[in-house]
This record gives sequence, structure tokens and C-alpha cells, in this order.
Amino acid sequence: MAFDAVIDCIAGIIVEEDFEQLEQSFMEKHYLEFDDSDENKLSYTPIFNEYVNLLEKHLERQLMQRIPGFNMNTFQELLMQHKEEVPDDIFDMLLTFTDFMAFKEKFLEYRAAKEGRGLDTSEMLVVTPCRLQTRRLC
Repeated sequence: MAFDAVIDCIAGIIVEEDFEQLEQSFMEKHYLEFDDSDENKLSYTPIFNEYVNLLEKHLERQLMQRIPGFNMNTFQELLMQHKEEVPDDIFDMLLTFTDFMAFKEKFLEYRAAKEGRGLDTSEMLVVTPCRLQTRRLC
């Protein structure tokens, strides 16, 4: 199992409509449960477990279909050895399967976006008029 081939497969799977719909509907169903406090609610644990079961298992099934002999445990070991080689978006997504705080952060970002509290970049943009200069060609 070539590590790069698995990463390429994962990149393809996570942009497929099936995966995106699974993730989107799951987040839509549960995002209101999460709030930005230091204390974690007991209700987060079953949601986290359901998320891992649903999305990680979907990803694993897809990888097993596409890569003969694929083993998720072996891949996870390789991932930790080669994490600097993995594109950030893929690594972040995979991290939500094993790191509860990454999972919670994903839900908090989703909720903020749904509620219009995302990063406001409007003050970062500066619009300046451009003067059109003409040249005489003759």
C-alpha cells in the first residue's frame, strides 16, 4: 500500500457527493448542540462516536474497494509517520476522527458560519479607484 496513493484516494473520496452529503447532513443535524465553552457537554460523546462511525467507516469502505489489501490501522500508523507530507485539509479532516477537540472545533466553525459569525474579511479589503491613462500613439 503506497502512502501517496491512499492520500490521493482520500482526496478524491472526500470531494465526492456521497461523502459531502453524509458530512453535511450530520453536521446540520447536530451543530446546534455545540457551543464555544471550555466545558464539554456529555452529549458530545455520542455525537462524536456517531460521526466517527458514520464518516470514518464510509471512508474506510471506499478505500477498501479502491485499494486491494487496504488496512485502516496500518494507514493510521503510516499517517503519524508521514503527517508532514499530507495536505492540511486532508490531515485536518482525518484528525476529526481521532481528536475530539478537532471534531468540536469543526462543529463550532460550522455553527459560526451558519449563524453568520464567520471571519469578517470586509475590513481587510481596500478598494482604490484606478485611473485610466491613455497614450497617444501618433
